[in-house]
Amino acid sequence: MRALISVSDKSGVENFAKELVALGYEIISTGGTYKKLQEAGIAVIEANEVTKFPECFEGRVKTLNPYIHGGILHRRDKQSHLDQAKELGVEGIDLVCVNLYPFKATIEKTDDFEEIIENIDIGGPAMVRSAAKNFASVIIVTDTADYDLVINNLKNNTNTEEFRRDLMIKAYEHTAAYDSMIANYMNKRFNNSMGAKQFIVGTKVFDTRYGENPHQKGALYEFENQFSDKFIVVKGEPSFNNMGDISGAAKIAASFGEDNAVCIVKHGNPCGFAIKDTLLESYTEALKCDPISAFGGVVAVNGIVEKDLAVKMNEIFLEVVFAADFTEEAVEELSRKKRIKLFKQGTKKLELSKDPYNFKMIDGGFVYQDSDRVGDDEVKNAELKTKRVATAQEIKDMEIAVKVAAGTKSNCVVYIKNSAMVAVGMGMTSRVDAAKAALRKAEDLGLDVTGSVLASEAFFPFRDSIDEANKAGVKCVIEPGGSIRDDEVIAAADEFGMALYFTGIRHFLH
Repeated sequence: MRALISVSDKSGVENFAKELVALGYEIISTGGTYKKLQEAGIAVIEANEVTKFPECFEGRVKTLNPYIHGGILHRRDKQSHLDQAKELGVEGIDLVCVNLYPFKATIEKTDDFEEIIENIDIGGPAMVRSAAKNFASVIIVTDTADYDLVINNLKNNTNTEEFRRDLMIKAYEHTAAYDSMIANYMNKRFNNSMGAKQFIVGTKVFDTRYGENPHQKGALYEFENQFSDKFIVVKGEPSFNNMGDISGAAKIAASFGEDNAVCIVKHGNPCGFAIKDTLLESYTEALKCDPISAFGGVVAVNGIVEKDLAVKMNEIFLEVVFAADFTEEAVEELSRKKRIKLFKQGTKKLELSKDPYNFKMIDGGFVYQDSDRVGDDEVKNAELKTKRVATAQEIKDMEIAVKVAAGTKSNCVVYIKNSAMVAVGMGMTSRVDAAKAALRKAEDLGLDVTGSVLASEAFFPFRDSIDEANKAGVKCVIEPGGSIRDDEVIAAADEFGMALYFTGIRHFLH
């Protein structure tokens, strides 16, 4: 039996090779792997002894040879293949262990295109694909974490076709992800990331019990270990819908840096938000905006949940609390509610991945775009369009309102007062309906929106939303501007003695 080992990540490779030798395998290797195994005192055959051809072109060609690929690919169940292998002097290779040149690490550390090109693996993916194709006879190993698993299966005579098939699938996932990374990088470098093909690769974290509905299957996939590193289950099982709501709530809460921000979300939209001196005060104020919708909702806490906050949260049914962390006392208190789910990042404040791109499924495909986020100076750089100037508190409320509006489904308007959301209207087909719906709900809940700041994530097409804001006592409005009727909107704001600011940036969320 023969095994070919050629790896860039050499962790654990010496012990793996020793175990294979003990099981009766001859080891073939190349380059740095060959030297490492040889220095460890392991009997190893250099690849050029098999290929009868030297490594050439500065190592660009090592294993691209019929003696290598014939040894991997010939079928052991076909006598004609066995006869031809014997005739050509091709010896079988029964196990291939390969992981690929570190392309990702290279592009993260340098912009030197020549170095980047030289870290595109050619022979490695070819061997992986050959071994995976012939999984009926060959074991393909692409993950250092599988070394012990492979050795145990060989020792216990459980090297079944089903076992090799699982490794085959993993191998093709490995090469597909590798090629996708290269193609996406080249398109980013030369085509503004919008090439003829777009590849989206995620790594599975866990299955959800089902998808949006019980008849749908679902799973969570991640980019860059965001959930493997920063999603810890404290209590309960995260559902497909939970993950969407957690993301929406966390994006808003985490966008305020060190502030004690709390965001309550229901079905993907914020129904409560506040920043106060303590997280307890923030949650209490956030809950006032819409306690009815908050029932069964998802809460994101930009900080550590302590017992006093946990006690307050337990006054109503919350489905999920997602926080930077929890104290033991808070977990004990919240766990008194059997149905509540608790998840944390294990950090001091919530930390988001800040993905540079996002996409959305449509019938027959998907649309792909740069990610949207509110700039740090967006409100600071907003242009005053009226005579009245915003107060210091109104400027702070505008900063909150713009970020909350950007995370709320369009068409939306958000009313913020003293750093807390007091009304929100979202998902409407007209902006004035969003304004009216928000105010109607605030009135039903007995909330006073007088003196609040109004933010719209897109321009007001007519002055009617300003008219409605005036009726509610709003004295400060912020919006992108850009309507053909901006002059009418500005005139209305001046008529009512409002401060009106244009950011020049729209934040649609559809």
